[in-house]
Amino acid sequence: MVNIRPDEISSIIREQIDKYDQGVQVANVGTVLQVGDGIARVYGLDQVMAGELLEFADKTVGIALNLESDNVGVVLMGAGRGILEGSAVKATGKIAQIMVGEDFLGRVVDGLGVPIDGKGDIKGSESRLIESMAPGIISRKSVCEPIQTGITSIDAMIPIGRGQRELIIGDRQTGKSSVAVDTIINQKPEGVICVYVAVGQKASTVASLVTTLQEKGAMDYTVVVSASADDSATLQYIAPYTGAAIAEYFMYKGKATLIIYDDLSKQASAYREMSLLLRRPPGREAFPGDVSAYIPTNVISITDGQIFLSGDLFNAGIRPAINVGISVSRVGSAAQIKAMKQVAGKLKLELAQFAELEAFSQFASDLDQATRNQLARGQRLREILKQAANSPIPVEEQVAIIYTGINGFLDDIEVSKVRSFVDTLRTNLRNSKPKYAEIVRDTKQFSSEAEELLKEVIASTKSTFA
Repeated sequence: MVNIRPDEISSIIREQIDKYDQGVQVANVGTVLQVGDGIARVYGLDQVMAGELLEFADKTVGIALNLESDNVGVVLMGAGRGILEGSAVKATGKIAQIMVGEDFLGRVVDGLGVPIDGKGDIKGSESRLIESMAPGIISRKSVCEPIQTGITSIDAMIPIGRGQRELIIGDRQTGKSSVAVDTIINQKPEGVICVYVAVGQKASTVASLVTTLQEKGAMDYTVVVSASADDSATLQYIAPYTGAAIAEYFMYKGKATLIIYDDLSKQASAYREMSLLLRRPPGREAFPGDVSAYIPTNVISITDGQIFLSGDLFNAGIRPAINVGISVSRVGSAAQIKAMKQVAGKLKLELAQFAELEAFSQFASDLDQATRNQLARGQRLREILKQAANSPIPVEEQVAIIYTGINGFLDDIEVSKVRSFVDTLRTNLRNSKPKYAEIVRDTKQFSSEAEELLKEVIASTKSTFA
C-alpha cells in the first residue's frame, strides 16, 4: 500500500505554479501549396517579412521574396526534394543573414558562406545581414588612395582608387578574369583584404583559380565565394550579396577591401530565371558584353569607370588587351601616386596619336622622318605595356618602365627586344639600385635623386644589353 502525503503533493503543485511561465510564443506557420524548380508557394504566413528566412519540414531553408495577397513566393536554398505539398513551413523571424569573421580568410565558401574546401567548419564571430544599408554620401570620403593592380596600362592610364567601382567589360575569353586575379596577387604588400565572388563558373575553373592564388601566396588574405554553374539559380543570385557581406565585415573593422564579381551577367541570368518562376518582372538582363549594348551602357552609368578589353587586340597578341581609347576612370589622377602622375601624363596622348598614325600609315607609302619617329616611339610604348598573366609589376618599377619609354631611351632598341630589355632593366634596378624603389615607395614621388639613379641603371643596362 502506497502512503500518500497530502502536504508533499501540495508542495509539488505549489512549486510548479511558482515556476509556471506565462510567456506566450506565437509561431508563424504556413502550408506549402506548390513546390518545384527551386521555388515554393506558401499559404498562411500572414506576418512574414520580405527577405525573411523560412524553415520547411525537411529542414530546407528558403527566403521569402514575393509577398502576394494570397500566398508567399519562396526561393529555396537547397534541393528541397523532401518538401511535400501540404507540409508545414515555419517563419524564423530572421532576415537572411550569414556568419562572418576573420576565420573566413583563406577559405572557399558557397553562396551561403558554408565552406566547400574540405577544411572543416568556419566559426564566424558575428552574423551580418545579406542585404544591409550602404553608408550615406556624407559619411564617405572622396577617393584619394590608389588600388595598385600591378598592370602597367591600368595603373598609368585608367587608375583605380579605394572606394571606386570599376567595370571590366569585354567579349568572352579576352582576359577579364586575368585582370582581376592579377589585381588580387598584387595586394600582397598592400594589406588589402580580397573577396573573389565566382558566379556561374565551372567548378574546375574555380579550383584552378584557388590553386593559382595559393601558389602566389594570395589566399592568406583572400576569401573565395563560389556559386558554380551546377548550383541552383538562388545560390547564384545570392552569392554576390554574401561576398559583399563578408567584405563589409572587414571594411567596418577599418581594413581596406577589394571585392571582385566574376561575373555579374551570370547572376543576372540566375535572377531572370528566379523572377520568371516567381512571375515577377525579370528585367532586361544578361545580354552580350558589347560596349554599346543595353546592359553595359546601363551598368557603365552607375559605375565609376570601365576597363574595356578588345578581342581584336587580344588576337593580335597585345595582352592585357585593354583598349585605352574607350576605357576610362572617372576618378582619374586622384587615385595615383604623385610619381605616376609625373611620368604617365603624356602616355595616353602618345598612344592615341600613335594609333591614329598607324591607321594612316597603312595607306601612305612615303612618310616624313618626324612621322616615322613617332610611329617607332608608339610601337615601343605598346611593347612596354604588354605583360604576362599572373605577374603584376610593383608601382615603382612601372614608373621606371614608363619613364624609359616616354623619354626615348628605347628608341634605339629593336622592337622585338624591348620586352627583354625592360625585364633586364627591372632586374638591374632591384639588384644595383634598391634605393630607387625605397625613394618612390616611401615618398610617393619621382624625385631628382630617383631620376638620377634610374638614368644610371638605364645607361648601364643599355651598355651590357647592346
